[in-house]
Amino acid sequence: MALSSHTHSFSVLSVSKTAENGNGRRRGRMVVKMAASTSEMAAAFEEGQLERPKWSGKTPLSRLVGALIAFKPLSSVLKLGARQVLIRTAEKGDIPWREMTKEILESDVYKELESIQNPSLVYPDYYLNPFHAYDEGNLSWLAAAEAEPATMSMVRRAIPNASTVDEANQVVRGNWLQAIEQHHLQYSRTTIIRDILDIGCSVGVSTRFLADKFTSANVTGLDLSPYFLSVAQYKEKKKGPRKNPIKWMHANAEDTGFAPQSFDLVSISYVFHECPERAIINILKEAFKLLRPGGTIVVSDQSPKSKILQEMSPVLFTLLKSTEPFLDEYHLTDLEGRMKGVGFINVQTGLTDPRHRTLTATVPC
Repeated sequence: MALSSHTHSFSVLSVSKTAENGNGRRRGRMVVKMAASTSEMAAAFEEGQLERPKWSGKTPLSRLVGALIAFKPLSSVLKLGARQVLIRTAEKGDIPWREMTKEILESDVYKELESIQNPSLVYPDYYLNPFHAYDEGNLSWLAAAEAEPATMSMVRRAIPNASTVDEANQVVRGNWLQAIEQHHLQYSRTTIIRDILDIGCSVGVSTRFLADKFTSANVTGLDLSPYFLSVAQYKEKKKGPRKNPIKWMHANAEDTGFAPQSFDLVSISYVFHECPERAIINILKEAFKLLRPGGTIVVSDQSPKSKILQEMSPVLFTLLKSTEPFLDEYHLTDLEGRMKGVGFINVQTGLTDPRHRTLTATVPC
């Protein structure tokens, strides 16, 4: 797809409340503010004063929380609590978590597994850890069924002033897509994006946003969970045909099996906080190999510099860490440095919502 020079000059910044009407009475209304550049976009969201939260990394507080989580009887309670908080928060935000989950679990989604699953795939050891309060981690139907409401809840938490998930996505997804477009226009030798790989695509939420934005591109979603991919394929079939159907790939992001220089854009969204640093480095190396000269990589994930994350309450950060075994390692990883070390140039980073950063970079021509 050729990027339009007429669409990259403004970016969604944030959603805020106004409180006035013609009678002088207070009322709520959503205002979407716009930014003229990626730097202005990043400046709209507040960073904390630290490099990372005190509860992460190798600080005494982090070690204390880690010791509590390591105590198995307490760990089970924390995971249950984290799960209940997620569901309760979602449903307070008008996200029908239980209803959406039931709809998937009672559907014909199971028929998709045979066409998706690569039975010869060997899972990396880190992926077999419990994630997100699921003992089987991402390798279960329940985790797959709950992935989309969990993603919707994440977006609502990021933009608490938004009155709907769609309004929150205008900021979270809108800024992310705008960062991609602006970076590719500025640094690539071509404005054309023909082939896109979405690494760690989960149930295809980010993949569908990419396909909707870059309508002429061939888009592939790749994930290690055949259950997540089955849900992604099932949901995409229900939406009806596209001009360029999305392809789904059950593979390891560290060794995808794709030929070198197969893609113009590689996207990695909300994946690295679930990976040890060695896997992050390997995935970056694979992305560098897969991109054509002038191609763009975009990485979105938690920002250790986020003021909101740095000021998170002890209860919430303890619950969070109980479900994310590699969060400390992620917060200690110098992502910008690792990207440069792999060979990427024009590495740019900034907050694209109050909780998350987006990094973009280029493969040299």
